[in-house]
Amino acid sequence: MKNIVTTVFAFVLALNLISCKSENKSVTKEATIEIDSKKSTPAFNVANANTDIKFTAYKTTDKIGVDGAFRKIDITGGGEGKTLKEAINDTEFSIPVSSLATKDSSRDYKIKKFFFGIMGNTKILSGKLQLVDDANGIANITMNGETKPVPFVYTIQRNMFNMKATIDINNWNASKALASLNKVCEDLHKGADGVTKTWSEVDLNIKSTF
Repeated sequence: MKNIVTTVFAFVLALNLISCKSENKSVTKEATIEIDSKKSTPAFNVANANTDIKFTAYKTTDKIGVDGAFRKIDITGGGEGKTLKEAINDTEFSIPVSSLATKDSSRDYKIKKFFFGIMGNTKILSGKLQLVDDANGIANITMNGETKPVPFVYTIQRNMFNMKATIDINNWNASKALASLNKVCEDLHKGADGVTKTWSEVDLNIKSTF
């Protein structure tokens, strides 16, 4: 009788141990899944932000501004972070030239064909943003087969990143493309002095709202 009681007790104890181990294993697995899920979700993602890319080019000797924008941007690297600043830093991007828009279809056609179309390998403008400090950064922009650094200033207010820069097209050896555009727009870029001029400086203003 004593042996039977001992055997039953041992059997019940074994079942309890197996049950406890199974429950612990289940809890551990659930906890692991929860931690991994949190790690895979960045607080800020540039790809999901609403980004406006605007530019102002200039014509005539009076330097009259012509506004335009690019309607599409693709994030090709980075772009995620726990903070907005961390997400912006080291973001790599590409902008299709085909997405250019100036609210004038004739002008859009001329810029795409007689400016960007003259450049080498420039169906896409690409670059990488690097933040130097709390107000300044460098955009390494690739155009006409060359990559050049462009200093910019920026601000971060709540959930908005706002950067401004001025580029000189000639820094990308694009004087030929600029002359081509100036030629096809000869009458439209002629000022009161009778001089036709297309400026090489272009102002950029990019805003990303998260």
